[in-house]
Amino acid sequence: MIDVLLTVLLLQLKHFICDFVTQTPYQMRYKGIYGHPGGLLHAGLHVTGSAAVLGALNVAMMLSTPIALLAELLAAEFVVHYHIDWSKEHIAKPRVGGQGAGYWAIFGFDQFLHQATYVAMAYVVFRV
Repeated sequence: MIDVLLTVLLLQLKHFICDFVTQTPYQMRYKGIYGHPGGLLHAGLHVTGSAAVLGALNVAMMLSTPIALLAELLAAEFVVHYHIDWSKEHIAKPRVGGQGAGYWAIFGFDQFLHQATYVAMAYVVFRV
């Protein structure tokens, strides 16, 4: 159980770094334009961070997670992360603007979906 919690905690830390520390205005500005390199870059940075976390944990914990499974998890994270962000920017944010209770509810739901993704990833890694 500690290993699962540590995995989720490290993925959450990675999320904080990618979303709130290193995300550039370019990435933020273009996440709502489907297929734009800014949004793709942002999702790619998240996947790169997750690859580092999961790779390090596999070594440190001596896990035997197959490389193919890790690649599938990372590909799924890319698709899911990209579409969560795109949906927030393209569908929800224009309806409520960038301020007020509606915006914060949408922002919170966006963050919840990302965190749920990390719980699912940890589940898959430790289910093997």
